[in-house]
Parts: sequence; structure tokens; C-alpha cells
Amino acid sequence: MAVQRFEDLLVWQKSQDLAVNIYKTFRDTKDFSFRDQIRRAAISISNNIAEGFERNSNADFSRFLYIALSSNSEVRSMLYLSKKLGFTDKDDASELIDRTNEISKMLHGLIKSIKTNY
Repeated sequence: MAVQRFEDLLVWQKSQDLAVNIYKTFRDTKDFSFRDQIRRAAISISNNIAEGFERNSNADFSRFLYIALSSNSEVRSMLYLSKKLGFTDKDDASELIDRTNEISKMLHGLIKSIKTNY
């Protein structure tokens, strides 16, 4: 059975959870530009999955999934930086990095499955 709603995609659910965790982790960060950038990037992941899903073609959906993948990579890069800057505990950052790696694998898998259908 084909997925009917983007809300049913596990990768969308996990990216929403990641965004919530990013918001909580960096809520007290005084570097407002860093905090805002990592939040925007985290939000962009699930939003691009949703927006692409609602497009009328697999090619468009795939394009938006690549954008989500790029945003996910941006979050991961900023998490490495957050460790170096002391904005996060190393264990917390490592857990979030692991989540971005999981989302990346899921996005790659979804892109591959879509490309075989167009």
C-alpha cells in the first residue's frame, strides 16, 4: 500500500522529532545567530519532505528530498561545531549527530526508491 500522507513517512516523523530536540538543546544558547541557524536548518528537513510529497511528480519529490538531505547535513555540521564551541555536551551532540545520520540514510533510501519509479 502506497503512503497517502507525508505524515505517515517515518523519515518525516523522525525529522520532526529532531527539530524538537534541536529546539530544546539550544534554547538557552546565547549565540542567537547560531541558535537560529541550526533551528531553521532542522525545521527545513521535515518541511521539505512535506512540500515535496505534495508535488505532482516523483522528480519534484526527489528534488525536495535532496534539499531536505542538504539541510540535514547542515544540522550535522553545526552539531560538530557546537561541540567545539562548547554549546552542547559531547554526549548530547553525539546522540543528535547519530539521529542526523539515521535521517540521512532514510532520505537516501527514499530518493533511491522514488528514482526507480520514474
